[in-house]
Amino acid sequence: MKEFKGRTAVVTGGASGIGRAMGERFLAEGMNVVLADIEQAVLDKTVSELSSQGNCIGVRTDVSSAGDVQALADRALEEFGSIHVACNNAGVFAGGLLWEESEADYQWQLDVNVWGVIHGIRTFVPIMKRQDAECHVVNTASMAAVTALPYAGIYHMTKHAVLALSESLYHELAFHAPNVKVSVLCPEAINTGIAQAERNRPAQYSGEGDIVQSGERELVQQALADSTAAGIGPEEMARRVFDAIVEERFYILSEEAWRETAHTRLDDIRAGRNPTFAPPVSG
Repeated sequence: MKEFKGRTAVVTGGASGIGRAMGERFLAEGMNVVLADIEQAVLDKTVSELSSQGNCIGVRTDVSSAGDVQALADRALEEFGSIHVACNNAGVFAGGLLWEESEADYQWQLDVNVWGVIHGIRTFVPIMKRQDAECHVVNTASMAAVTALPYAGIYHMTKHAVLALSESLYHELAFHAPNVKVSVLCPEAINTGIAQAERNRPAQYSGEGDIVQSGERELVQQALADSTAAGIGPEEMARRVFDAIVEERFYILSEEAWRETAHTRLDDIRAGRNPTFAPPVSG
């Protein structure tokens, strides 16, 4: 995809972090931008701040709801007439021991991290397929999609699912909708608010017994908070995404220590040996 001016991008999880940065980059390229987020107040503030940079609207969206994602697409089409870039970016995190975490922990992360992408694929790809224009889908996974570490197993599982979905989608689009390309974004530690994802945890996942406190949960939450606080700016992810769209490049991977952890896992698989504990270590 080479032409951006006057075209339309939809970004979920767009009120802050990587989503907001992608929205800003698309606006800088002259695109119309539709930001979606579950946090209405933050979304309104972001749209107000970005509207001076170009055509930007916000649609409150719970990506775990197929109806909400369809309503998001309908609003984008109503406002701008077409959708050329769709970034399925919304994501949440909760950690702990896999046998102690609640069913709600599993369901929440599956509903947002996996079903959010599924709803995006099922909603946006048919629209793009019908359009006589180059289009691009960007699914946000994580370097957790190519690694597996303790105390974050549900999150790893969901991000592995996003990667597998995206890889299969790549082949299907090549066969059936060559005007639509796809990339999968695998960020490392980025300075975003994902460590505070529980602030958006809906009531249906927050009942009695749904949040099991443990030393392991606190450990991984603190590690995530520390790593993201010291992480690179989300604007770097927006740059990588834009470059990948232009280059029609599928994998958008970390260039940091996470890559070595991923290599170790692949070596384990190739050798048929037991998993090596190899957390990323910054140089």
